[in-house]
Amino acid sequence: MSRKIGIIGMGNVGAAAAHYIVAGGYADDLVLIDKNEAKVTSDAVDFEEAMPNLPFHTNITINDYDSLKDADVIISAIGDISLQLVSNGDRFIELPGNVEKVKDVGEKIKASGFNGVLVVITNPVDVITGLFQEVTGLPKNQVIGTGTLLDSARMKRAVAKNLNIDSRCVSGYNLGEHGNSQFAAWSTVKALGQPITEIAREKNLDLDKIDQEARVGGFTVFNGKHYTNYGVSTAGVRAALAILSDANEELCVSNYREEYGVYLSYPVIVGRNGVVTSTKLDLTKEELEKLQYSADFIKQKTKEAIG
Repeated sequence: MSRKIGIIGMGNVGAAAAHYIVAGGYADDLVLIDKNEAKVTSDAVDFEEAMPNLPFHTNITINDYDSLKDADVIISAIGDISLQLVSNGDRFIELPGNVEKVKDVGEKIKASGFNGVLVVITNPVDVITGLFQEVTGLPKNQVIGTGTLLDSARMKRAVAKNLNIDSRCVSGYNLGEHGNSQFAAWSTVKALGQPITEIAREKNLDLDKIDQEARVGGFTVFNGKHYTNYGVSTAGVRAALAILSDANEELCVSNYREEYGVYLSYPVIVGRNGVVTSTKLDLTKEELEKLQYSADFIKQKTKEAIG
């Protein structure tokens, strides 16, 4: 069966995601869409010129929404990262413009007849994921956001650096909003199979300091090159691959939570149809309070944005 992915928005993030897919041979067909015809055309030619030196072939189509009808996954990477230069770390500065873009793009996705899974990277991702679901009319389980899949990776990097181990030896989650109200749920975190809370006591680690290191990681990247792309695009592609392969993989992505009435990040099982089932974490009282606060914050921002 042919594997087909669409990417809408070929800026720094969309282009990085597309390169990851082409270089890894993860799709047979790749649809690239961007309002900048010259940019998306040049990317397509660049990828085609890379293929003679790759062990894989990928068929590339540009700016054809109708081609999305039989896609397995669409990745939304639309946005205007330049606004972050004056945002002082507030992802919501992109919200007004992105709301209008999502309404336009979402209607075109709907008109194409697409019935796969939509993976949203666009910021502020929790609010935008909910808006995409509303505009496209896709079932809630078929619309997810990268959410704190990226923040969890940043946490793992920070923990691993402090312990001088590979970040893949760290498990656990950051939960809630992909934004200022997200938090490291330390009760879920383990390093080399041992609870991080035990390791922190043994080695006198400051978990609050490590949490802060994880939080500022994105700003460190942004301040250095005025955008972030590799970390978040990898998160988006990882979610897409879990869908393509029907992996039934546990991922901490932004998904609709009935108990909170909003999209936020909490681990779920992701497979061919998007969210297959949820999981149940044994969180501390403090973590539950933080999660509720984050949910309320997202809900308020959603109400302000789309009513």
